[in-house]
Amino acid sequence: MKLINMKVINTEQKPIKLWLEDIEDGALAQAKNLANLPFTFRHVAIMPDSHQGYGMPIGGVLATQDVVIPNAVGVDIGCGMCAVKTSLTEIETPILKKIMGGIREVVPVGFAHQKAKQPEEYMPANLPTGGVVEKEYQNALGQIGTLGGGNHFIEIQKGNDGFIWLMIHSGSRNFGFKAAHEYNDLAIKLNNKWSASVPKDWELAFLPLESDEGQKYIEEMNYCVQFALANRKLMMGNIMQVVASFTNQTTFEPIINIAHNYATMEHHFGQNVMVHRKGATKATQDTVGIIPGSQGSKSYIVKGKGNPDSFESCSHGAGRKMGRKQAQRTLNLAAEIKHLNDMGVIHAIRNANDLDEAPGSYKDIDVVMKNQQDLVDILVELTPLAVIKG
Repeated sequence: MKLINMKVINTEQKPIKLWLEDIEDGALAQAKNLANLPFTFRHVAIMPDSHQGYGMPIGGVLATQDVVIPNAVGVDIGCGMCAVKTSLTEIETPILKKIMGGIREVVPVGFAHQKAKQPEEYMPANLPTGGVVEKEYQNALGQIGTLGGGNHFIEIQKGNDGFIWLMIHSGSRNFGFKAAHEYNDLAIKLNNKWSASVPKDWELAFLPLESDEGQKYIEEMNYCVQFALANRKLMMGNIMQVVASFTNQTTFEPIINIAHNYATMEHHFGQNVMVHRKGATKATQDTVGIIPGSQGSKSYIVKGKGNPDSFESCSHGAGRKMGRKQAQRTLNLAAEIKHLNDMGVIHAIRNANDLDEAPGSYKDIDVVMKNQQDLVDILVELTPLAVIKG
């Protein structure tokens, strides 16, 4: 398998640095828009799992000066991964199936919420007032500890370290969705009022950092990031209880957590800049992160190398190679099920509607990992045993 080096496009106002060869036309066009923004700092970084998103490619990293861009964070603010290593070295299939049944009883998935509001002690402190999250707070008490839908998942995995691992991919539920849309709409209105130079069809409306609106977005975004972590922690705690109830004297190591939709002030190339990671994760020197594959491929626990060219970032997963509707139309249901069955995975593909999350709709995780060997080192390789999808 050919290993690519970082590629650079120099046709725009700022360079675009890419860690992939197969970027789709739409994502490349969006990357060029980012490179031509007047406040883009230094260069644009495109991770090896990148594909087209709203305004900015998923798998993109953008550093800006003096502004924050809601669409460069995305609609599921704080979405991310968590993983826990257990003391188990094996789980027999009958026990594994019981554990999966137990997890479904304690973790609502898809559009389902909790049957009762959860204790406020599970929620992050310092609730911002006068904004979206305050309005949504009571609803969120029924959403914390729930998985959501789309590409969110719970997996039980076997590591090449010999141990069983638990992994969750989830986000900030309605908190992040509502905040993202409200502040993007606000940014559009303000940009129109100011006759901003950023074309409207780029979908990259911005808020100045020094403005009240920019500060409020950052405050609410940060709360959504904290809520997404609290959501994963509550789910993981409930999952660990289920695992412990079906196994003997199982112990669990501390949780590993990494987010991939957020913006934060960081120091790069001698300046403080607002780094937007949209479907990208922090990979600073020695930071432990998580890069999942699909339910039919391996996932990885990794350690960052702190590569400055990527703004110390890496991919957040394998990345889609086809849209959801395209996958449902074109993938072969029997072939996808056979692939998962041959792997021995207790999976979530039942009918054609599930094909949007079939392994065939995702890029080859082996290629993605090889293309970012200068961004991360692999610590543990994880093979899926059982999967619950949102």
